[in-house]
Amino acid sequence: MSTIDLQGTVVAMTGASVGLGRSMSVALAEAGARMVLAAPEMNLLNEVASEIGAKAGPGRALAVRADITVRADCERVLSESIRAFGRLDVLVNNARRPVRGPGLPPAGNFLPFWQSNPDIWQESVQVNVNGTFLMSHVVTPHLIGNGWGRIVNINTSLGGLYQSRNSPYGVTKAALESATMIWAADLAGTGVTVNTLLPGGACDTDPNRPPDPKLKLLPVDIMDPAIVWLASRRSDGKTGGRYIGRLWDSKLPPDEAAAGALTPPVFRTGD
Repeated sequence: MSTIDLQGTVVAMTGASVGLGRSMSVALAEAGARMVLAAPEMNLLNEVASEIGAKAGPGRALAVRADITVRADCERVLSESIRAFGRLDVLVNNARRPVRGPGLPPAGNFLPFWQSNPDIWQESVQVNVNGTFLMSHVVTPHLIGNGWGRIVNINTSLGGLYQSRNSPYGVTKAALESATMIWAADLAGTGVTVNTLLPGGACDTDPNRPPDPKLKLLPVDIMDPAIVWLASRRSDGKTGGRYIGRLWDSKLPPDEAAAGALTPPVFRTGD
């Protein structure tokens, strides 16, 4: 249980239906936040909302069916948040088009770029880049109007941005690294911060996976302490940063743990 109190804070989580998004949503709710859960799969969102109700109490979660590539859906996430909770304070851009899953090769979309399916490229850019932009574009004026807010872009490890056979996924995630830095600079002085958060390795997001000692996977809750801190006022003034969940030391006070999890930006200024 987090020592940080998020009572009064409203958080929208895209990609909240499974895996990392589900785990972060539950952790934020347990810290006191009210959650707007967004994803296309309403049945799975309802399961997350029920879990939050059981662990954090009733009335703490609202499920909203949303495809972030559709602006009207992004607008509905914001309007439903205001209708249910009166405001929105934090946006976590967690939704993504992954490298494995429905519509992808059985072993994953790990192909040389000239052999990959152009439709998969378009879908990846549409969700990972354009969808993240649309959701942020809709929400940011509201956050500025509040005089305080958070945007957190969930990303992948540095190697994933340039390793072979990781196109288009790595390309889209490199774009988000740039977006974090540019948007943080754009929002300087508004009270709204923008940061990147990533696990720091492959995560065990499959609850049905049989035990395999050969697999070195991080737990699905690896980013939970960091996202709670980033969503809080403890992170005031911290913007344009890149935080790694694996480096978070929960034995330390949250501010010290955050400093230890902060890594240099992927893109250096002045080059």
